[in-house]
Amino acid sequence: MNRFVLRSVKQCLVNGQRYYGSGGGGGGMVYGSALVGRSVHLSGQRNGVMFGGFEWRRMMSSAPASMEKAPSEKKEQEKEEMKGKDVVASSYWGISRPTITREDGTVWPWNCFMPWETYKADVSIDLKKHHVPKNFLDKLAYKTVKFLRIPVDLFFQRRYGCHAMMLETVAAVPGMVGGMLLHLKSLRKFQQSGGWIKGLLEEAENERMHLMTIVELVKPKWYERLLVLAVQGVFFNGFFVLYLSSPKLAHRFVGYLEEEAVFSYTEYLESIESGETENVPAPAIAIDYWRLPKDARLKDVITVIRADEAHHRDINHFASDIQFQGKELREAPAPIGYH
Repeated sequence: MNRFVLRSVKQCLVNGQRYYGSGGGGGGMVYGSALVGRSVHLSGQRNGVMFGGFEWRRMMSSAPASMEKAPSEKKEQEKEEMKGKDVVASSYWGISRPTITREDGTVWPWNCFMPWETYKADVSIDLKKHHVPKNFLDKLAYKTVKFLRIPVDLFFQRRYGCHAMMLETVAAVPGMVGGMLLHLKSLRKFQQSGGWIKGLLEEAENERMHLMTIVELVKPKWYERLLVLAVQGVFFNGFFVLYLSSPKLAHRFVGYLEEEAVFSYTEYLESIESGETENVPAPAIAIDYWRLPKDARLKDVITVIRADEAHHRDINHFASDIQFQGKELREAPAPIGYH
């Protein structure tokens, strides 16, 4: 056995000397070894086990060392290949978003809304407008909203930002539920909706944009996130059943809910004006969505949000009035675009 090993080593040394003379000294070529699972590296410059002027290393390739790529280079190449695949997949389906720019030529940064969906809010609103309850359903809706405000005020107290966040997670639900149910009704009865499907979905989207703006200003805590999950689950299902059973009561309920929203945002504005709440710069998303000045502040944002809530108040009371008159919503044109 010892003789066999010595003979193998000797043969390697002889082969190595022969190859070394023709390898250019520093060419770094890798050649096969007589030992199983090993190979010989001829540079003599690398880390490894040195034997007789040559280096023994575990090598899996017989290519020149200069062609071996570092792991980082391989990763970069894989990323480039993946990018190429993404481009091919996108072009295959024919879906690509064109470059959209603002009026000043800068690239539009938002995917959640487009420039043609932005607007300048009409802030000339009547803050004291109120629908006086006239019948049993009106009184039921009014007292329910007033009762629900009590635990909310106790929980948030004067934390107006957190209060607004919770309010918007609830206020964005009715428009979606109403629009969805009217959509299904339109499909069942083969009837037009008079624009109310789009109008109610616009309301839901507008309320969601309120929330996207508020969360830029107020970061919800973990227990507030849990509260949102619980409230949304209960409110969505409850309002779904309510709208199925009595759409006029559902819209009246939302009208009173929006009245409370106007009141809450008025309190928020008063806290900003008194210095209790810092009048911080407006988030970029709010500046683009409401077409506010570049130097807009929190006060400007809350002002336009309050105006939106007042418009939603009017729309839902109007919808309820139509149905209390024994008519269907589709018989009256929907106020589309009325934020």
